[in-house]
Amino acid sequence: MSTWRKSSYSPNSSDCVEVGRGVGIRDSKAPATHLPVSAEAWSAFLRDVTRVTTQ
Repeated sequence: MSTWRKSSYSPNSSDCVEVGRGVGIRDSKAPATHLPVSAEAWSAFLRDVTRVTTQ
């Protein structure tokens, strides 16, 4: 992962989840470790979260 960004929903602190291009997910407090996720799985996750939060 070359570029990581935190969610706009994360508070302005070190307690956040970051997502990286490629795709991966990591805890900002433990940046050395990340969970690799396929682009397809990430898209499905975002689609499902959007559906649940708009109901």
